[in-house]
Amino acid sequence: MNTFSDSAVTALELILSGDASLWAIVTRSLAVSATACLFACGLGLLLGAWLAVARFPGRPMVLTVLNTFLAIPSVVVGLVIYLLLSRSGPLGFLGWLFSFQAMVLAQAILVLPLVTALTRQVVEDADRSHGEQLSSLGAGLGLRSLLMAWDERYALLTVLITAFGRAVSEVGAVMIVGGNIDGFTRVMTTAIALETSKGDLPLALGLGIVLLAVVLLLNSLVALLRRWREHLDGGDLRMATT
Repeated sequence: MNTFSDSAVTALELILSGDASLWAIVTRSLAVSATACLFACGLGLLLGAWLAVARFPGRPMVLTVLNTFLAIPSVVVGLVIYLLLSRSGPLGFLGWLFSFQAMVLAQAILVLPLVTALTRQVVEDADRSHGEQLSSLGAGLGLRSLLMAWDERYALLTVLITAFGRAVSEVGAVMIVGGNIDGFTRVMTTAIALETSKGDLPLALGLGIVLLAVVLLLNSLVALLRRWREHLDGGDLRMATT
C-alpha cells in the first residue's frame, strides 16, 4: 500500500468534490491574508515611498532596523502579539486573542516591513533617475514620492503580490494568536500542521496542493507583470528613438 499515492488520490477527490471543510479553511485563509495585506500594503506603500525621498538624521539607522524586521521569525511576532492581546496585556480589553482580528494583525505586522522595504528600494531607484528633474520643477518631497510611486506602479504591484504570498504561507504567528480553532481560526498552514500530526494525510495534502496552487498563481502573476513592464518599456524606448 502506497501511503503517498493513496493520500494524493483522496486529496484530489476532496478538492474536486468541493469538500466543505477543506474549502472553508481555504476561504478563511485567503480572507485573513487579503485583509492583512490591505492594511499593511496601504501603510507600507506610503511609508516606503516617503523613506525613499526623505533625508533626515538617523535615516540609515531606521533603514537598518527596517531591514532587520524583514528577517524576524514569525513566532516572535506571534509571541509579542499574544502578550499584547492576552487578558493581562495592554490590549487585552479588545478581546481579540484567538480571533480573526488577531490573525489579521499578526500577518499585517509581518508583511508591513516587507512592503515598506521593497517600496522604498523601488521608489528610491526611480528617484535617482528623475528626482532632480522633479525638484527643479518645484516638486516637494510628498509630490516626488507619489509621482515616483505612480511611475513604478507595475513594480509595486509585484511587491503587493509578493506580500500576499508571504502572508498566505505564514504559519507560526497565526498558530499562536489564532489558536487553530476548527471553524473559526483554522487556516491552510495551521490546518496542514495539525492534520499531519493527527494522521489525516489526505486533508493535509489537499490543503497543501491548494496552497501550492495559490503560490504558483501569485508567482505567475509576478512573472506576467514583469514581462508586461518590459514590453511597455520596450515600446516607450522604440517611440523615443523614432
